[in-house]
Amino acid sequence: MSYTILDQIVFYKKNWILNKQKKISINTLKSNIQISERNFYKSIYNNKNRPFFIFEYKPASPSKGIIHHNPNPINIAHIYKNYATIISVVTDEKYFHGHFNILTQIRNVVTQPILCKDFFISEWQVYFARFHKADAILLMLSIIDNNMYRRLTHIAHSLNMGVLTEITNEQELNRAILLNAKVIGINNRNLHDLSIDLHRTIHLSKNIPNSIIKISESGINKYHTIKQLQQYVNGFLIGTILMSSQQLLYMTINKLILGENKICGLTRIEDANISYKSGAIYGGLIFVKNSPRYINMLTATNITSTVHNLYYVGVFCNEKIYNIINIVKTLNLSVVQLHGSEDQSYINQLRTYLPNTCKIWKSINMNIKPSSMINLLNVDRYLLDNKIGGSGKTFNWNNIINININKSILSGGLTINNCLKASKLGCSGLDFNSGIEIQPGIKDHQAIKKIFQILRNH
Repeated sequence: MSYTILDQIVFYKKNWILNKQKKISINTLKSNIQISERNFYKSIYNNKNRPFFIFEYKPASPSKGIIHHNPNPINIAHIYKNYATIISVVTDEKYFHGHFNILTQIRNVVTQPILCKDFFISEWQVYFARFHKADAILLMLSIIDNNMYRRLTHIAHSLNMGVLTEITNEQELNRAILLNAKVIGINNRNLHDLSIDLHRTIHLSKNIPNSIIKISESGINKYHTIKQLQQYVNGFLIGTILMSSQQLLYMTINKLILGENKICGLTRIEDANISYKSGAIYGGLIFVKNSPRYINMLTATNITSTVHNLYYVGVFCNEKIYNIINIVKTLNLSVVQLHGSEDQSYINQLRTYLPNTCKIWKSINMNIKPSSMINLLNVDRYLLDNKIGGSGKTFNWNNIINININKSILSGGLTINNCLKASKLGCSGLDFNSGIEIQPGIKDHQAIKKIFQILRNH
């Protein structure tokens, strides 16, 4: 008989519990705990009408191996707390490199309820989790029967702890409903072969009553995935993409939950600063001399050398390639954005000279049929725009057909009033410029902050 990874984990967990019980008895645990004062259910219900996020701390997993070689739980928690409704801590030691002490460490620096994510198969574990200050536990219907579920849930609720009930199939869904689960997590991962199927969330969520909070778990690693699934669930549990981030963690989070948004036409340090603090990923520097937002190299250098928390985009129009290369290397630009009549030959030549880390975006005039322009090679993103950038006018969004929106950024006339509608089109990001200005090149800080508040809350 072959054993799956889940079978191995449960077998290990039984032995782990036996060894731990020898060191600390259930009676000792009971006499050294107090009920939780952080209400898991209330925190979730207060955010159920917008996508809420459970961010997870886990250094490793059976599917990915080592995710983060030397994570700092405190630093990670300080970032998570600015975005997450709940913070999850995986405490399994052997397979996930977790620890219950980390649960306590993280809880001490945040105000959110802490979810203890482990393989719960005994009553002792619930008390042990609360002993380490957990405010909620994960119960997997794939590894416990209905009787054990009721017993563990009863103990959790007696300690004012919440329960996230995890399901993977229709049979478990029916059991969860029968057991009066308040919050159901749909795990998109096959617990036996570790594969991911995001359609599981769509399929199973349709049969969950609206009175039950629905959460999608596993495989949530892209902005467009969240936009695709948010109509089916109330929230998302996300861990691997955050713990494996090779860039600044807050930037990974902003990109994931808000999209690859850009504030273009930056001319001042303070505008770049408020852009990154509000949630922008990119800052646009315009090197087109007839633009009212044109900046010289001295100004651009001052911005990029002072505000390091944006990926900078150089905007050019039919510029000589050697000029672009010099500017890219001097400012260490992340993206070159082309706004002229640059053709495939030009783009190929530019790509040859650009550093490998520098991307190419091409602006597309969406007032006419894009035709072959949307099939250019060596273009990483298309900027869907009006004929003239910075005009403050939108194009007809109905023209966005037969275009890979996951490879596109929406631009042209975006403001506080239309940013929410724009985000629902599903592009990888939004490009704001004249719609958030006091005057050309001078950004309205309140407008920038308001836009990102709108995007985050919807």
